[in-house]
Amino acid sequence: MSVVGKHILVTGGTSGIGLATACLLSKAGAHLTVVTRNRERGQAALAQLREIGPDAQHDIVGMDFASLESVSNATREYLMAARPVDVLVNNAGIINSRRKLTIDGFEETFAVNHLAPFLFTGLMLSGINGSGSRIINVASGAHDFVRGINFDDLNSEQRYRIFKAYGQSKLANMLFTIELARRLQTKGITCNSVHPGAVGTNLGSQNQGMMARFLPLLLKPFFKTPQEGAATAVYLCQAPELATVTGKYFFDSKLAQPKPWAEDFSAAKQLWEVSEKMTGFSYNI
Repeated sequence: MSVVGKHILVTGGTSGIGLATACLLSKAGAHLTVVTRNRERGQAALAQLREIGPDAQHDIVGMDFASLESVSNATREYLMAARPVDVLVNNAGIINSRRKLTIDGFEETFAVNHLAPFLFTGLMLSGINGSGSRIINVASGAHDFVRGINFDDLNSEQRYRIFKAYGQSKLANMLFTIELARRLQTKGITCNSVHPGAVGTNLGSQNQGMMARFLPLLLKPFFKTPQEGAATAVYLCQAPELATVTGKYFFDSKLAQPKPWAEDFSAAKQLWEVSEKMTGFSYNI
């Protein structure tokens, strides 16, 4: 579909893939709302978007994905303003070198990468324009780091391993995608996930320690640019041939085959039920 005049909401849109996604969509004629934790970065992103699309209605929303209360309050405030949403891009994410807990007591990687977008998307459904709208979840090939969701240790209390925790959160994105797609089949809203590839961004830059801070810099020359990494999400936002395609996984703007455990509908249903209990929010679909 053409995104000219469409309202697109991008989480984590102040840097890296998120900002690149927002800029490319703005260039294509869309109205962008960027969800950001940092107001200063949000204003900088907003200025950039307005320079690209001066006639569009660009805006920012302040929201901390490490706090379910912040997600809930900010989303409801957005909906009260009656702002429409044609496309939702769940891009925000983190990777932690050490185990951290959110204010809600959840392991931060799982909370920010899965629980927050689970809650955010559920609340936003009442504001999504309906048939023809699209939800895109930025997942990752990192789901290959695990062999399924460890329901006995979602908070990584038994043992925290950086790539296992991150991989589990990205697998959760994909299981969330297929279950949401199934539930939205009669609504005309599609939901798909994407693997952006290995992209040179500041993901993980908040971590401490020499290796944690400098390894991404050393690897950056071998990575895609944020613009290249954003290409698949942008493709899913506007490709007319994907109008009815849902519950699928894409890489390099093509349909891709995920690992079998990312297509486990039984695990997806169980994760959905657990996520509703953890967030205290039940979907009304």
